Amino acid sequence: MRLLLDTHAFLWWLAGDEALSMPARNAIADEANEIFVSAASAWEMTTKHRIGKLPGLDPIAADLEAAIVGQGFRALPISLRHGQIAGGLPSPHRDPFDRMLIAQAMLDDLILVSNEEPFDAYGVRRLW
Repeated sequence: MRLLLDTHAFLWWLAGDEALSMPARNAIADEANEIFVSAASAWEMTTKHRIGKLPGLDPIAADLEAAIVGQGFRALPISLRHGQIAGGLPSPHRDPFDRMLIAQAMLDDLILVSNEEPFDAYGVRRLW
């Protein structure tokens, strides 16, 4: 499977947080799966860290690429097409980071690992 981690799923994986569902944990741990972390998640994490919403993120925010690659995951860049699709998605979801993850999952045929049930309205495959 090709999985795209939502920001919270990535952070919970790194922290070993039990908030990450067992199906998600097992899929991420399965070395046969290809795991992606979006540039949108990097943007979201560092933004939230900067404004104090993720205060314990210092070592990760300092070198996100090392945190991603160190887990054996792959970085997923944002393309113009991703931006176009994310911007054109219908409402009601307004969060720009989530809209980008939805667009990337749609265009790159990825399963989105997220607890966000509203994603289902966009027809993406979601694992939780």
